[in-house]
Amino acid sequence: MLIQETHQDVETQIGGGHPLRIFLYHPTIPHHPHARFPGVLLFSEIYQVTGPVARFARQIAGQGYIVAAPSSFHEFVGPEALPYDTAGTDKGNEFKASKRLAAYDEDARLTLTHLLALPTCTGRVGATGMCLGGHLAYRAALDERVAAAVCYFATDMHSRTLGRNEEEAGGSGDDSLARAADVRGELVMIFGKNDNHVPPAGRDLIRKTLHEAGVLFSFYEVAWAQHAFIRDELSKGRYDPGISKVCFEMLLEVFGRTLKVDLGERVAEREKVEDVC
Repeated sequence: MLIQETHQDVETQIGGGHPLRIFLYHPTIPHHPHARFPGVLLFSEIYQVTGPVARFARQIAGQGYIVAAPSSFHEFVGPEALPYDTAGTDKGNEFKASKRLAAYDEDARLTLTHLLALPTCTGRVGATGMCLGGHLAYRAALDERVAAAVCYFATDMHSRTLGRNEEEAGGSGDDSLARAADVRGELVMIFGKNDNHVPPAGRDLIRKTLHEAGVLFSFYEVAWAQHAFIRDELSKGRYDPGISKVCFEMLLEVFGRTLKVDLGERVAEREKVEDVC
C-alpha cells in the first residue's frame, strides 16, 4: 500500500499557544481516492518524531491505517527531532518533566479530534507509542473514543512522574494508573525483561493495577530485551529486529480485530472458563 506524508499545525490553549505539529502518514490505493481507513495515534519517545518513529509510522500506515504522530514538545522547541546523543537526551528528559500533564492530554485530544475529522477516517481509532509515547498511548486510551492501545515500554507510569500536574501537591504526580478503570478499550503492554527504566517492581505494579481495575489487557515481558528495543538505529546498541517483528504482529492482531472489524457494543459479562484440558 502506498503512503502520502503531510503535516498539520493545530493551535493549542494549554500548550501556551504554541502550535502542535501533527505528522500524517496516509495510506493510498490507486484509483480509489475515497477509500476510508481506521486511524492510529502514534506517540514518540523523548526525541520527538525521529527517523525510527517515522519508519514505524510508515509500517503501520502500509497496513491500512492513517497514522497521526504529534510533536510532543512544541512548547519548548520546533517540530524537528532531537538527536540521539547526550545533549538530545538531556533536553528530551528536561522537556518531558517540565511539560504540564494537562498539555500532554490536550495534545492527544487535538490529534484524535483531527484524525476523526478526516473524511477518509472510518471513525475507529487506536493508539501506540514507545517510551514516553507508550505512557501517552495509555493515557490516550483513557478517552473512550480509543478502541485499543499498544504501549511499548511505557515509562513513568509506575513512578507517577509524567510532567507537571498542578492539581497535585508539589506540582508533580500523574494519575495514569489511578484512572485505570477509565480504560474502555483493549490494552497491550510490552516491556523488555532487562528494561531498567521500568524495573520489575514497576512492571508488577502496572500489571496488578490493570488487573484489579478490570482492564482488558495483555502483558508481555520479552527475555533479553532492553529499553527501546524497537528503535531501529544503533547508537545505543539495543535494537532487536527479531523481537520487534513479533511485537509488531501483536500490534497488527489487536488493531486488525478492534479497528478493522465492527465488533458491535461490548458486553461486560465475564466468560465462564471451563476447568478442563
